[in-house]
Amino acid sequence: GKNAIDLSRDLLKKFEDFQSIDSASVNELCSVPGVGTAKAAQIKAALELGKRMASKKSGSKQKMNTSRALVDHYAPFLKNLKKEIVKVVLLNPKLHIIKDLTISEGSLNASIVHPREVMIPAIKESAAKIVLIHNHPSGDPTPSQADIEITHRVTKTGEIISIPLVDHIIIGGMDYYSFADEGLI
Repeated sequence: GKNAIDLSRDLLKKFEDFQSIDSASVNELCSVPGVGTAKAAQIKAALELGKRMASKKSGSKQKMNTSRALVDHYAPFLKNLKKEIVKVVLLNPKLHIIKDLTISEGSLNASIVHPREVMIPAIKESAAKIVLIHNHPSGDPTPSQADIEITHRVTKTGEIISIPLVDHIIIGGMDYYSFADEGLI
């Protein structure tokens, strides 16, 4: 068989960069000679570990009191996805992460986020504050009309039940948009 260096060269030749390797399916990885299902699974696992290590520097013990801290923590998971993922991040009074949950997958227009889906977990976990964070697969973090409407609806609901939405962050490639930083929350 091939050694690891030759295999990585072949993978980079076919997929061009690590992001493309990361977003490739197991079947696509198996199209490279010398990569079987087990090896493809190992590659996917290694890339996932890399993402987790990249986000560990801003682990649950770090305060999530800035949009930058949140982006540093979540961008490794969200920036290269091919579909839109919406997460709610539940924070304790000291702004540490209690838990995060994926509340929607697909486009925001196709699966509108309802404030109820955001607030039920926040109530169950006794969150003090919440953050919405999602990606734009296009790479452009500019908020859509749906993003703006969802932010307003969740903000209003949060005010009513005293669990404020402190930010809604959109990650697009290497860039991001923060509703809080822009003064819209």
